[in-house]
Amino acid sequence: MTKMETTVRATHASPQQKTLPAGWRWVRLLDIVDRITPGKLFDRESCKPEGKVPVVDQSECGFMGFHNEAPGVIASEDLPLVTFANHTCAVRLHTAPFSVIQNVFPLQAREGIDPFFVYWVLCGRLPATFYGGHWPMLVKKELPLPPLPEQRRIAGVLKEQMAAVEKARAAAQARIEAVKALPAAFLRQAFPQPGQPLPDGWRWVKLGEVCEQDRRIVEPNTVEADWLTYYSLEHIESETGRILKAPIEQVEDVGKSTTFRFDECHVLYGKLRPYLNKVALPDAPGRCTTEMIPLICSNEIDRVFLAWVLRRGETVQFAMQGKTGSRMPRADMDSLPTLEIPLPPLSEQRRIAGVLKEQVAAVEKARAAAEAELETINALPAALLRRAFNGEI
Repeated sequence: MTKMETTVRATHASPQQKTLPAGWRWVRLLDIVDRITPGKLFDRESCKPEGKVPVVDQSECGFMGFHNEAPGVIASEDLPLVTFANHTCAVRLHTAPFSVIQNVFPLQAREGIDPFFVYWVLCGRLPATFYGGHWPMLVKKELPLPPLPEQRRIAGVLKEQMAAVEKARAAAQARIEAVKALPAAFLRQAFPQPGQPLPDGWRWVKLGEVCEQDRRIVEPNTVEADWLTYYSLEHIESETGRILKAPIEQVEDVGKSTTFRFDECHVLYGKLRPYLNKVALPDAPGRCTTEMIPLICSNEIDRVFLAWVLRRGETVQFAMQGKTGSRMPRADMDSLPTLEIPLPPLSEQRRIAGVLKEQVAAVEKARAAAEAELETINALPAALLRRAFNGEI
């Protein structure tokens, strides 16, 4: 059994709000829904990975687990229902039995109110701005309400439109993932694969024969630490090595930790979580977290070519095989120099590096276009909702 919050407010006009289409009126949430209080609330400890009834929480995925108990189940006779997450402001529509945790409020549409319309009118109505109870603000908000036939029509149109948006979003995300996979494909094409003979002029060398670690320490609380730009792993983009901050930006950790000094002759190799594949080519002096190792090249290898060698899948795999630690794995910097790499003559190294640079530039351009497309698609739901509740669909 469930108990209902039966507070009723009189329908009222809102002269401050935009004029509504004919037949519409301004209402508040508790004019059109009743808040249901389930007989039992659940928590993470009482949930199981599998079961008959999902337990809805405030997370992005929408539920924390399952249970098989009868108490607390919002059953078929009460459906469909909308839930509002008090802290995250997530709004969800439910057409099958479910249970909830604390601070997830089930809302049942009153007679003459379409529950699907309630869902759409609440979507995006109150973004989470802090971690705390948003329900008191939601119930004060004025909501536009058309006659019941128009509620159903709008809900149906929005369902179709949002399904089309989701299809477009999935396609755009797939394009982004396909573009992100291209650099690895280009690297496989550029280097001989295991089992293949080396081209003429190429030879196998150990990584430690063509570069060495340069761990010049910059002590905290020094003038040197103050004026050198600081890079952490967060400033290096995975796979591409793009540096995500300009050298003129303010140093963020002055006096806080020991760092390594580098300049435009080094390659920066991220040893923490090597699967993230963070290898950067700085173009100015700076200092970096000790989770990045500055590498200096011998006269047998081109700096840019070395960076591409380090980004290869084979290098990442070798680093992970020799890693230390499980939760926060680190490449073993004593083992990594033993990795054998295929080395062409310097002229061929530079040619390969130039080709890869052009290919990756094309990838970046394609990725920027795909991400711009996705950004446009992500803005569509809010625009569609605005049109719907302005009476424009």
